[in-house]
Amino acid sequence: MTKNKKEQLFNPSFAEHGYIQVYTGDGKGKTTASLGLAVRALGRGWKILIVMFTKGGNDYGELNTFTNLSSEWKDRITIYQAGLERIVYKKNLKNADFEESQKGWEVAKNAINSGEYQLIIMDEANIAIDLGLIDLNDVINTLKNKPENVEVVLTGRRAKKEIIEIAHLVSEIKAVKHYWDKGISAREGIEF
Repeated sequence: MTKNKKEQLFNPSFAEHGYIQVYTGDGKGKTTASLGLAVRALGRGWKILIVMFTKGGNDYGELNTFTNLSSEWKDRITIYQAGLERIVYKKNLKNADFEESQKGWEVAKNAINSGEYQLIIMDEANIAIDLGLIDLNDVINTLKNKPENVEVVLTGRRAKKEIIEIAHLVSEIKAVKHYWDKGISAREGIEF
C-alpha cells in the first residue's frame, strides 16, 4: 500500500467525507441493506432521513420499528413516504404517482442541500427515476453539488448509468434463486 493510500485510510477528513452509494439489481435486499446502514448510523448518533419513493401506507415492518424507537433515537430519524398504497409499474402510472414522487424529491433535495442530515436514503429512487417520476438531471446536479459531509444512498432496480458513474459505491444485487419463483408470496417480517 502506498503512503498516500495509507494517509487516506487514517485521515479523519477522508473518513468523515459523505459519499454516494447505490444499491441496484434484480435481487432481494436493496432496501434491507440501506435500512441496515440506517440502523448502524443511528447507533453512531447520526441524523437520518429516509424518503420512500413509490411506497405508501403503513404496512412495513421498518416503519413499525422506527416509530417505536425511544424519543432519543426517534429524534434522529425522519421518514417521508412519497408513494401511494400500491406497487407502481409503467402500465399503472397516475398523475398522483408523479405528484407524490415530486413532493418526496423536494424533501430529499432540500435535505441534501441543507446539510442537516448526515445520511439520506432515497429508497426506490432508481425506480422513480426510471419511470420518469423524478428528473434524472436534477438528481445528478443535486448529488454532484451536495455538501461534502452528507452520505446519500439510492436504492432500486434499473439504476441509470449516469447515477452509477457519479456514485462512489455501487452494489448490484443479483437474483440467483428466490422462493417467489415457487409461488411463495411476500412474507410479513421478511419482505415488508
